[in-house]
Amino acid sequence: MNPESFQLSPGKYLAPTVDWLNTNFHPFFDGLARLIEAVLGGVEVALLFMPPYAFIPVVVILTAAFISIRVAVITLISLFFCWLAGFWTASMQTLALVTVAVIISVLIAFPLGILASRHKKFEATVRPVLDIMQTVPPWVYLIPAVMIFSLGRVPAIIATIVYGIPPMLRLTTLAFNQVPKDLLELGQATGASPKSILLKIEIPSAMPTLLVGLNQCILLSLAMVVLAGLVGAGGLGAEVTRGLTRMEMGLGLRAGLAIVAIAILLDRLSKGALQRGRPTARTAA
Repeated sequence: MNPESFQLSPGKYLAPTVDWLNTNFHPFFDGLARLIEAVLGGVEVALLFMPPYAFIPVVVILTAAFISIRVAVITLISLFFCWLAGFWTASMQTLALVTVAVIISVLIAFPLGILASRHKKFEATVRPVLDIMQTVPPWVYLIPAVMIFSLGRVPAIIATIVYGIPPMLRLTTLAFNQVPKDLLELGQATGASPKSILLKIEIPSAMPTLLVGLNQCILLSLAMVVLAGLVGAGGLGAEVTRGLTRMEMGLGLRAGLAIVAIAILLDRLSKGALQRGRPTARTAA
């Protein structure tokens, strides 16, 4: 008896499923791809509308005015390095891709995390799914995405969203589970509505852990963007891939440092924007 006949081959069953989806839901996937391309294109046009010598001062001034001087200095250094490294267009493409992917990941993971913190059965159901999503190697997500959407930015952003959801969802659940019970009881005793308790007590109390989740979502999304360079997503991931295939250490190192600059930029801007003017839970209560 041939031992190979007992080997488990998930692809044997998944490939026909993907073919069936392509055949029966092609209009839906085509419309989704067009929508994603339109959103990404709009963000890229906005980021590249001004030349870097005009864009950087405007962003720095706005950051200083609405967040802080410290974050403005970090913004200046990060953007100036991307320009100086010769990757301005690629950096803005990567920034657009990661920003859109992170926003969609948060919009999906945040409400699901709140739901999981309130319903333990749902949390128990979703936990093994998240374990699988975080254990599977990230480049595996590109395979079905490419099979459905072909090469380009669309499969890259789909795979990035899938990879970015688990850490944000997990830490959102943890953050809301850690909200002190006395604060919740105080809000209920004062007659506050569930919406007021959520916005004025739970979210401010959970903010430190939520920021950690956002940070992890950003970092994992950037890591996925680099791998997405293999499927024609462009941006800094394509530069890293080019440096690897050509064995050009300087090119790969510069592109890698530009990715680090983008990661620091997104992390500081998101933290600063969320923390600015946010009341503490006890003050709100």
